[in-house]
Amino acid sequence: MMSNGAGGWMMGGMWPLSILFWILIIAGVVLIVRWLTARNGQGKASPAESPLDILKTRYAKGEIDKETFETMKRDIGVRDGER
Repeated sequence: MMSNGAGGWMMGGMWPLSILFWILIIAGVVLIVRWLTARNGQGKASPAESPLDILKTRYAKGEIDKETFETMKRDIGVRDGER
């Protein structure tokens, strides 16, 4: 069988485009995931939250007990009557 030579050129010339296609697909997925996780700032303390506010939130959620709360409150320098 004779070939006009176009098949060899197409196979040899198209593989860089195939690789570029997959690189762009993977990069797009990575960018979308990073964008979605950057928008969802759940679990991060806002800059306006004081250490005492964070401590109170953890106590309210039940992450720490009363003894730990009081110890940590003393460690950050809050006296009993302060808010």
